[in-house]
Amino acid sequence: MPVDELDERALAAYLSRHVPELGEFASLRKFKDGQSNPTFLLNAANGRFVLRKQPPGKLLKSAHAVDREYRVMQALADTAVPVPRVLHLCDDPGVIDGKFFVMSFEDGRTFWDAALPELDNEDRSAVYAEMNRILAALHDVDVGAVGLDDYGRPGNYFARQTHRWSKQYRHSETTKIPAMDRLIEWLPLNLPPDDGQVSLIHGDYRLDNLMFHADRPEARAVLDWELSTLGHPYSDLAYQCMQLRLARDAVIPGLGGADRAALGIPTEEQYVAAYCGARGLGGIPDWPFYLAFSFFRLAAILQGVMKRAIDGNASSTKALEYGGAASVLAGMGIAIVEQS
Repeated sequence: MPVDELDERALAAYLSRHVPELGEFASLRKFKDGQSNPTFLLNAANGRFVLRKQPPGKLLKSAHAVDREYRVMQALADTAVPVPRVLHLCDDPGVIDGKFFVMSFEDGRTFWDAALPELDNEDRSAVYAEMNRILAALHDVDVGAVGLDDYGRPGNYFARQTHRWSKQYRHSETTKIPAMDRLIEWLPLNLPPDDGQVSLIHGDYRLDNLMFHADRPEARAVLDWELSTLGHPYSDLAYQCMQLRLARDAVIPGLGGADRAALGIPTEEQYVAAYCGARGLGGIPDWPFYLAFSFFRLAAILQGVMKRAIDGNASSTKALEYGGAASVLAGMGIAIVEQS
């Protein structure tokens, strides 16, 4: 069955038995965005909800972990990190060809352009301050208190992640990217000393994964937790700053070449300093490594998107365009290594 289609009859029967609070099933419509797990607007008698599922077909081990997304949002329900309300997890892939969960629909604004052209300077500053605040709050969550102390593996996060994404990249490789080969060689040889920091991390923390209030620069929900785990907090911070370095016309547009001061948007140095201030940190050593790692990791993720597109089971119609960005990202990552 194509990625955009579901057996609605089977789904309606399942929901009536297991999630009666939705009321009678009415319709389902796939959101056009989302590269990994197909996401649908679910209309029912009692309102609008969201259904998020694994894509069909053969999946890489540990990929498309909708059960982890469900668990982490459930755990964060009463914390300072805003998340949708999760209603039900179906871990039987036989119902609609993949595990899925149902959560609340959070109405509001999604900002796709990091320059926030639809806002004035005051609100741009406020949006970036809100993102920064929530990221610091996420990394300060007491994982034991919310039942997530077993949510990730022990040991050096960056060593494990470098190994994992190198392996995933090789499984998804469709063409040779020399810069990626160089990063795969360089990163394990230049790991920073393990400083013992462990926190809950989002794994894909960026502007368009936050839903903002319709009228205020206030976040209603952090979305897309598929890559969340216990890990090093600097990975989230560097990942967001990495995205903001991308070109304005990139497939994932950033702030490369933009006059941030004129826009009311903090520089990278100011953004990192605000994060450090919120968490009581004196600074972040080895910053070039964390940035290079972020470029490498996103390149590996997008290479997986490319492979799924070629295999015919990608979630987004822009999958080939996203996948083609892997070589650009790898090149930017190795440039940081050479300049540091």
